[in-house]
Amino acid sequence: MPSFEASLEFAQSQDQTDILFPFRERFHFPQHNGMDVHYFCGNSLGLQPKSVSYLMEKELQDWAAYGVEGHFNAALPWFKYHHFFSERLAKIVGADKDEVVAMNTLTVNLHVLMQSFYQPKGGRYKILMEAGAFPSDQYAMETQVRMHGFDPYDAIIEISPREGEYIIEEDDIIEAIMKAGTSLALVVIGGVNYYTGQFFDLQRITAAAHYVGAYAGFDLAHAIGNIPLKLHDWDIDFACWCSYKYLNSGPGGVGGIYVHERFGNDPQFFRLGGWWGNDENTRFKMQKGFIPQKGAASWQMSNAPVFNMVAHNAALDIFEKAGMKELKAKSDNLTGYLEFLLNQITNLSFEIITPADPARRGAQISMLFAERGREVFDHLANSGIIADWREPNVIRVAPVPLYNTYQDVYRLYEVLSFM
Repeated sequence: MPSFEASLEFAQSQDQTDILFPFRERFHFPQHNGMDVHYFCGNSLGLQPKSVSYLMEKELQDWAAYGVEGHFNAALPWFKYHHFFSERLAKIVGADKDEVVAMNTLTVNLHVLMQSFYQPKGGRYKILMEAGAFPSDQYAMETQVRMHGFDPYDAIIEISPREGEYIIEEDDIIEAIMKAGTSLALVVIGGVNYYTGQFFDLQRITAAAHYVGAYAGFDLAHAIGNIPLKLHDWDIDFACWCSYKYLNSGPGGVGGIYVHERFGNDPQFFRLGGWWGNDENTRFKMQKGFIPQKGAASWQMSNAPVFNMVAHNAALDIFEKAGMKELKAKSDNLTGYLEFLLNQITNLSFEIITPADPARRGAQISMLFAERGREVFDHLANSGIIADWREPNVIRVAPVPLYNTYQDVYRLYEVLSFM
């Protein structure tokens, strides 16, 4: 365990030797009393890269200059715009470039993927998910099973924490998968639980799902850009994500999907058809008969929302330069420092419900308050510290390694200590 000190001097010394510290200058910060806020809300909405406005202006200029011909003559031709993200996304999620594509938004993508991977047959119709998943995932599972004529209370298996605990043990997930056996069609779990910050063992869960003949897919909204992933090597069937949290690609920014090559390269594997998912070589022949192009890109419906993707392009350039290995190393240390400092606080009553093991969490600490939680949250905001409040009594703090500093973390501790 690193040796930490609860002092401003220690925090300053850490910032002085942090190789990622300069990346902070690539982002705009909201202001509080004329100064940059201490922004700990990157697990809800990441900050805006400064390069977005320049890149957006370039696209506007190309639209003005070329009109429809911008599909082929723009500096980044719109016809193949989604291809510009493939290699950088693949590195972040640990996949082949043909296994990923930037498209749509998170819950749209989840529904689209479930049309392929949730095909209940006979007695195999159940879906397993974690209890307390983000509401959009709960709604997606509920309506998907209803669409196939099943009762959600029967078809959906929810795994809860053990009594008196807040995280979900993987052993309980595996046990439930084995118990469901041949009735299980699909496992869908959030890679990182939004409430507690727990990172699940995706490889182990996938292996268990495959053992009983089910597919395994994951909502990576709070995992992508936060934790190094190896989706292909872990043999995961599919995944989807948003880009506006740790990926800093703007509110409602374009989402993305991963589909393992065994499905993406199989034209007989079912997927909903759309013009942009069709074979690019025959797209403009305007003929009947959907011919899926290779890989995850065949799950696309419509052409790329270019202006929406500009921020994504800017953010992925930053990730390419910083590197997930380096980001994770700082994340572990910075989150560890935050945990250390919070454990020094004696004037407030709260419990950290995020796993203490760095391998089981990313850049997040969730504090469960017995009392005064909302008062504490409002006091932080009035002190220029932006965190995230989750009902009924949790403050989530995300020390994002791209733009948060050790001095940010120390300032949070300082404000809490003198309430």
